[in-house]
Amino acid sequence: MSRFDAMQHFIRVADLGSFAAAADQLGVARSVVTRRIAALEEHLGVKLITRTTRKLTLTSAGVVYLERCRRILQAIDDAESEVMASSQTPRGQVHMGVPVSFGVRCIAPLLARFHQAYPHMVLTLDFNDRTSDLIDEAMDLAIRVSTELAPGIVARKLSQGRLFTVASPGYLAQHGTPEHPDDLLHHRCLGYTGRAHNRPLLFQVNGQAHTVAPPYVLQANNGDALALAAEQGMGVTTQPDFIVEEALASGTLQPILQDFAPPPFGIYAVLPSNRLLTQRQRVVMDFLAQALRPAGHGA
Repeated sequence: MSRFDAMQHFIRVADLGSFAAAADQLGVARSVVTRRIAALEEHLGVKLITRTTRKLTLTSAGVVYLERCRRILQAIDDAESEVMASSQTPRGQVHMGVPVSFGVRCIAPLLARFHQAYPHMVLTLDFNDRTSDLIDEAMDLAIRVSTELAPGIVARKLSQGRLFTVASPGYLAQHGTPEHPDDLLHHRCLGYTGRAHNRPLLFQVNGQAHTVAPPYVLQANNGDALALAAEQGMGVTTQPDFIVEEALASGTLQPILQDFAPPPFGIYAVLPSNRLLTQRQRVVMDFLAQALRPAGHGA
């Protein structure tokens, strides 16, 4: 039995929660997967998986071993990629996390162009708005849209964008146009889900950071949903340019408080902190940095 093959089989079973599904994906008989996991458990002298008629559950030893297997196989893959990088066309898989709205609006339109440029590379995209643990989830990189990254994060800035505070013409006609960020305390506001009901908004007043914690009538973890609610006259929201630019152009949303706009936000490629940069990661980041380059910043 190849130890590495057994590790790959174990990872697939753990990820899919099924011996049959793992066998189908690997293109082997279910009995092959079952024998290899059993041999692996015998070699280690511990149970890795608890089997019931309804589901499979990793034992505590299985949870620890799964993470180690991921790291070992990733290290092998990275080593091979680095050795082949100097003489071969970029190839292999890149597992990347992307925020939902930014991913659909800005990354998805680039996929065909990327495939044309790098036909031997495979992108696996995980669309989600949570802050992923790249190491635990075996991701090669994640795209984050943020005004500030936490200390210690390994990242490359790919581009930047602007935040707009907006409302519908109908809302402004009915409730008036805020002239200062503090005026939002008396308006209906739509904001991102936070730990507290009043998650602060950031503005600049006289060149200094100025926060406002307005009363929200709606909170959500997706900017497209909030922008749509604003277009329907529900209230005021602050959103990135890639979400509201079409509504601003069509006039269904109007910008307000432009003299107090916060600094530009960054679009970053965040990398696992425990790995060397691979050719595959570098290719994806270089491509995105070029494709997402703001207008007027070079060819």
